[in-house]
Amino acid sequence: MTTDRTESTDGPTPSRRSLIGWGGAGLALGAAAAGGAVAMTRTGNDVDPAGAETGAAVAFHGTHQAGIATPVQDRLHFAAFDVKTDDRAEFVQMLKEWTAAARRMTGGHTVGEGAYGGLAEAPPDDTGEALGLKPSRLTLTIGFGPSLFEKFGLAGQRPQALVDLPKFPGDNLEAARSNGDLCIQACADDPQVAVHAIRNLARIGFGKVAIRWSQLGFGKTSSTTPDAQTPRNLMGFKDGTRNIAGTEPERLKKFVWVGEGDGPAWMTGGSYLVARRIRMNIETWDRTSLQEQEDVFGRDKGEGAPAGKAKERDEPFLKAMKPDAHVRLAHPESNDGITLLRRGYSFTDGTDGLGRLEAGLFFLAYQRDVRKGFIPVQRRLSQSDALNEYIQHVSSAVFAAPPGVLDKDDWWGRTLFAKEA
Repeated sequence: MTTDRTESTDGPTPSRRSLIGWGGAGLALGAAAAGGAVAMTRTGNDVDPAGAETGAAVAFHGTHQAGIATPVQDRLHFAAFDVKTDDRAEFVQMLKEWTAAARRMTGGHTVGEGAYGGLAEAPPDDTGEALGLKPSRLTLTIGFGPSLFEKFGLAGQRPQALVDLPKFPGDNLEAARSNGDLCIQACADDPQVAVHAIRNLARIGFGKVAIRWSQLGFGKTSSTTPDAQTPRNLMGFKDGTRNIAGTEPERLKKFVWVGEGDGPAWMTGGSYLVARRIRMNIETWDRTSLQEQEDVFGRDKGEGAPAGKAKERDEPFLKAMKPDAHVRLAHPESNDGITLLRRGYSFTDGTDGLGRLEAGLFFLAYQRDVRKGFIPVQRRLSQSDALNEYIQHVSSAVFAAPPGVLDKDDWWGRTLFAKEA
């Protein structure tokens, strides 16, 4: 099920853009942007790429959180947090303050009273590095980790679907870069806008939460827009050809959104996120023959066509691929129809002590139930995928992404933390 989002109009007139007004499902009345009026259309939950180059805003309010079925932006700043307070009321107040800040930043506003002009003796409310920048389709998506439910008397509210991920064969996980009580996924077309968002939320949360680990990403490796060019990963292959699109409400309902009766009522309309930092052995891959590279994936490197086919989007004939080909093993037909919504990003973090590129894929996948989604697929892949020779999973986390913020009076996590819940 998809619903319209409505943009908040509370607060002062925006300094960096004009608010976008939506006039019902399927129609954008218009947007006032620098350089002229830009027409935009709705696809699924959010705006389509027609407005991507304008730096337009994605509506913050809706039944589902933005940043899941939203057309994938170019940049990512992902942060996992540990909770440092034992005071439930203090934590809830922080969630409300985070929501207010997220509403403003995704709408193109500064946080609070802004970056300057206030009391000279006090730090400004906003750090200021996004001044003069467009909203850049910024989305902020929150998730709650399993360990959060060990705090604040929440044990009875932990969904059964929010399981601790098992250790898979080949995992070499870094504890300091895994898990977390909660997470924020910031996606935008401008990296500075995404970094600004995480920075300001971390500052608001000072003393209540602390960043446990974070990851910057570039070059989306999956698309949720069916007509867009399929992006390539750092191995040079197209990634996400058959990904769920934001324009497919039935597939989203079946595979992504938590439905009524799936678990505790507070998660209805939400989704479950698996985050995995996957390092690629780039130097080994780069010395591998083209034929072997194509055999590993089960697609040709140029067009992206499945083995034995001519075009990228041709229906794969799995038996034409090697038995251990990645596409063959990951395909829904090989996994009882299991389908994930992927919106991962490439990353490079300099080099290691041996001069090798520290690079790979920051895998992000949303699903209706982790037990019936990522876990069985990864078990299959970890045992026999030819790609395992060239990759290693080094970081892992799972989160419950609650439903969206409905209006200006709503806040992140209300369905879980509000007394009436």
